[in-house]
Amino acid sequence: MAIVQISRITQRKGLQEDLPQLAGAELGWSVDERRLFIGNGTLAEGAPVVGNTEVLTEFSDILVLVQDYTYSGQAATGYTVQTGVTPGTPVELSLQNWMDQFATVKDFGAVGDGVTDDTAAINRALYQLYCRETNTAIRRKLFFPAGVYKVSDTIVIPPYATLAGEGPKNSVIQMTATASATYVMRTGDSLQQTGVNIGTNGATAPTSVTIENMCFKTLKTIDVACIEQADEFVLNQVEFLGPLTTADLTTDADDTACIRFDSTAANETRQIKFDNCVFSGCTYGMKTDVQVRGVDFSGSEFRVLYEGVVAEPNPLGTAFNPRGIGIHSCDFDTIYARGIVFEVERNATVQNTFGDVGNHFGGTTQPFSSIIDFISANNISVGDIFDRTDQYATTHQRINLNGTASIGFTNGQQVAMGPYVRESGLTVTLNNNVTSPTTAFSYSELGIWTVGIDYNISRAATYRTGKLTVILENGTGALTYTDDFSENAATGITLTVTQTGSELFVKYVSTNTGDTASLTYSITHIS
Repeated sequence: MAIVQISRITQRKGLQEDLPQLAGAELGWSVDERRLFIGNGTLAEGAPVVGNTEVLTEFSDILVLVQDYTYSGQAATGYTVQTGVTPGTPVELSLQNWMDQFATVKDFGAVGDGVTDDTAAINRALYQLYCRETNTAIRRKLFFPAGVYKVSDTIVIPPYATLAGEGPKNSVIQMTATASATYVMRTGDSLQQTGVNIGTNGATAPTSVTIENMCFKTLKTIDVACIEQADEFVLNQVEFLGPLTTADLTTDADDTACIRFDSTAANETRQIKFDNCVFSGCTYGMKTDVQVRGVDFSGSEFRVLYEGVVAEPNPLGTAFNPRGIGIHSCDFDTIYARGIVFEVERNATVQNTFGDVGNHFGGTTQPFSSIIDFISANNISVGDIFDRTDQYATTHQRINLNGTASIGFTNGQQVAMGPYVRESGLTVTLNNNVTSPTTAFSYSELGIWTVGIDYNISRAATYRTGKLTVILENGTGALTYTDDFSENAATGITLTVTQTGSELFVKYVSTNTGDTASLTYSITHIS
């Protein structure tokens, strides 16, 4: 546009409340709020609207100026999401409200550089978001951007908290080696009270907590986390790491745990879910003797520990024992002694895998203890898989039921119900015209006095069903056996039993009929 006139710029200054309508191109300065305005001019001059326009400066509140935001979801093709009832009525939010839907721990002063002490900032964030109001509208997921958040005191997790990081290898809360704290993290009530004070002063007990994609780590030899008087607690992809190495874990003297629990009769800890978590570097992955129920470990990893999961009797009596602990689809490896110990009733392990466990870190060919130990009745192991082979399981059982009325399935081939053990059935071929006793199969098991062998033989159109009952040479007695059977016609098979050391041999001879025979058997014994 052509310049009609050049003249001295006029300006006004004063308080914001006294700002008048400025003439076209006239400047006005608000001295109290440090805001700068310019007059729009008149409609006759071509201004779209009469008024003043604010000129942005370093003191401008851009979040106030940008009033409306509408989610568009615009794609490269030009498609736009309709957020309102009609295209003409989109849902609008102020930029401030839109950004306030999210909270990061750095909003509260945390640094995450591994040097600055972030204890106060983290606890302040948790208090401000989850403890100050009962109104759920103020509760936001607290995000931990990638970094190492150094802490020197316990982080207290209140009810309704949701913590999320950028992965357990990236977002790490790390306790210093010189801290005086007992835990890196523990649950607290809505006033961040812990221990015996939980629920006092009208506070809400810990409940409805979610933690995901983070790591809690201690450089000091202490428990990593204590979940107490809590329910509905979900942890997904969270690592709990202690400072201990295999050199430290040949004894349980340190008595630390990645996870501890605590309960009261009024506030029982229950419904705790660990999904895809890691427990490492402490004496125990989890150890408890308190009243908890509904604790579930799924798809998690236990490694570099003295023992994996230990549940013990409560000193106050069986009514306060932990129960309902479920462990499934987890991996146990590099564990000095036992992987799972249930000294209490009503717990289960399902489809877990066990590598170097119970071998004193010496590998699977040097067993020193059982891998799963049920010291109380009414526990069950189903589908658990062990690297320890039958050869080495004779000295130390993979699953030790200790004569209790628990049930264990070993490597898909053996079921133990209390002292009763049944091997899964196998089938072998008995050749035609074998005149010298030949081994059909052998069985090795220490500590057994009697063995029962149920079997079927089929040969052409002849069939036999029977049972071998064997008394072994344990002690000073000699091996004896009986073969009780029925058959529809003579099969021409004769079975005998011999023993060498702890190994039992079932042998056969066969007549010459031109047909081989099939022997299917299953072994039972009383441990």
